[in-house]
Amino acid sequence: MLGRLEELSNLVGISGHEGPVRKRIKELAEPYGEIKVDTMGNLYVHKKGNGPRVMACAHMDEVGMLVTGILDNGLIAYTAGGIDSRVVISKRVIVGRVADDKKPIPGVIGAKAIHLQTKDEFARALPHKELFVDIGAKDKADAEKSVSVGDPITFTTKFERFGDNLVKGKALDDRIGCAILLELLKNDYECDFYAAFTVQEEVGCRGAMAAVYNVEPELALILEGTTANDMPEVDGHKSVTCLGKGPAISFMDGGTIVRTPMFNALKEAAIESGLPWQLRQGTAGGTDGGAIHKALAGCFSGGISVGCRYIHSPVSVASIDDIENAYKLADHFLKTKKFEQVLNCGGAK
Repeated sequence: MLGRLEELSNLVGISGHEGPVRKRIKELAEPYGEIKVDTMGNLYVHKKGNGPRVMACAHMDEVGMLVTGILDNGLIAYTAGGIDSRVVISKRVIVGRVADDKKPIPGVIGAKAIHLQTKDEFARALPHKELFVDIGAKDKADAEKSVSVGDPITFTTKFERFGDNLVKGKALDDRIGCAILLELLKNDYECDFYAAFTVQEEVGCRGAMAAVYNVEPELALILEGTTANDMPEVDGHKSVTCLGKGPAISFMDGGTIVRTPMFNALKEAAIESGLPWQLRQGTAGGTDGGAIHKALAGCFSGGISVGCRYIHSPVSVASIDDIENAYKLADHFLKTKKFEQVLNCGGAK
């Protein structure tokens, strides 16, 4: 599974440009079920079976940037979503779509030299509008030979194992979920099982809005990378999750209040299987579950998350043990048919 995660992490696929990730996941999932891609770009793998319709979901997209303009001097203006401008200065990127006939252009995100900044500029974080991508072009005409407005911009961080059983790389949110979901597809469960690899989660769960209507699940399990803020100056619940303390189970986030039967079933699955686990203690942010749980006539939805330090940045850090235990928790939930326990509550609790 970690080998797959490394491969997926190194692929480029910002929101709306998930093609390379989708192509590789399709190749990897081919032996396990019937595959379909919808017009949004979501990829589904259906393992037909008897029982309720269960959808496990992980999003393929990563945070990134788009070209919005090319300056006369050849520098590239961009827009970004979900990325703190303080973490991107001097980071290496590639600009352009990954295609056989056109290679992306290497670049670096630059800012005014510290020697030239005013006192005001030095005292504040420079916003994205004051940062530019330098691709080494001599002027606008030269840059336009390689780059167009609307081209994606992606970080180039390479996946590595390091430290005490940790990994670092880009797009761990949510290539971790994708790797876990690919591993789950190798197993057989007593349900009508759909693996949904969704698009555009980072810009508003747009792919999930289509996926829930295409699958019409009775229950959805969201596999996700989430915030780990276990830093020295952070106390108590503000850490959200901590690396090495196990997969996190959510009771609430910015888009979902998890129904009690689903929350309890996930906790019971963790306890029964003897796995370390933790509560996801922050309630900000959201997942594809926010779009899924309120669609149709409503759908039970719950999440299993892996804490990632420095999320939504050029490089995140996660625990290998947490990743493996998140897979084991999802597998136990499905293998022991906890979904039936949830669905048989009748929606009254």
